[in-house]
Amino acid sequence: MTSAYQLQLDAKIARISAQFAEFNPPALEVFQSPEQNFRMRAEFRIWHTDDDMFYAMFERNDDSNQKTVLRIDEFPIADLSINALMPQLLAALKANPVLESRLFEAHFLATLSGEILVSLIYHRQLDSDWEVAAKALAEQFNIKLIGRSRGQKFVLSDEYVVEKLQVFERTYIYKQIEGGFTQPNAKVCQKMLEWACHAAEQSEKDLLELYCGNGNFTLPLSTKFNRVLATELAKSSVYAAQWNIEQNQIENIQVARLSAEEFTQAYNGEREFRRLQEAGIDISSYDFDSVFVDPPRAGIDDETLKLIQRFERIIYISCNPDTLEDNLKTLSNTHKITKFAMFDQFPYTHHVECGVLLQKI
Repeated sequence: MTSAYQLQLDAKIARISAQFAEFNPPALEVFQSPEQNFRMRAEFRIWHTDDDMFYAMFERNDDSNQKTVLRIDEFPIADLSINALMPQLLAALKANPVLESRLFEAHFLATLSGEILVSLIYHRQLDSDWEVAAKALAEQFNIKLIGRSRGQKFVLSDEYVVEKLQVFERTYIYKQIEGGFTQPNAKVCQKMLEWACHAAEQSEKDLLELYCGNGNFTLPLSTKFNRVLATELAKSSVYAAQWNIEQNQIENIQVARLSAEEFTQAYNGEREFRRLQEAGIDISSYDFDSVFVDPPRAGIDDETLKLIQRFERIIYISCNPDTLEDNLKTLSNTHKITKFAMFDQFPYTHHVECGVLLQKI
């Protein structure tokens, strides 16, 4: 009997194949997810009743704007470590009035390496009594714990976890900061990293990466090129990327704190940036033949599209097939798709990640 997961995966394959048929791509490579325990992040409301407290999510009713509260006692799509911690943590919170009072949300961030960070969000000011109780809670469950309320943030140890991802024969470590972007499905993420490295092949020239985040793709891709120049605008992500580069002892990557639009201006000589000078980055010293992009859901802006059309190879990872399709209408004027992949990062939803390798015509 075909599983519910396989049925939804088949529907995604059919949808993506039809959507991109106009570009005549090669056969779609499909990278599926584990059916359960694949999600490394989970966020819940904490619902209080007269005599109970439980994790909750909301279901929107189709015929109105009203929402139905769904009690969550277990969350099978989340990592096993999150499922094991959830009931124990809830019981401990219920047993301590200082920790229970006005608790509004609980966020879990887990890793394949075994670390868990829990953020507790409150609708009240946190004090020293809360801090003492929270430290005991963190020690009891061997977790990292953060407390938040309006204008307050208590970091009891670290505000990050360290993930370990296996790419071929090498293990990379990544600092993942609370509230920062990370790939939610770590096992599919490993497949994405290996696919991107296969697409890159081996080059004696340099790679430009736009929207690098914490260096998720940057680290393994650095093994395929002479040098890598990666760009990212968010300070916290740049900080994490630089930490990851250092901890993995990689010496051929530089990170520029620029948006894609700003890099285009700098590359075209339209504008000078002190940030580049302070970081010791000389764009003119690079000999790029490839560009890697993993843009936000809005896709790539027109000026950046014009920029990347100048490269021999474009490796494009997309979390939004609709904006990818729109961008390909421009890129297909100068490039041809030679690899095409679908990564099921988000089972049981309509969302997918896609990957395309484009070679200059």
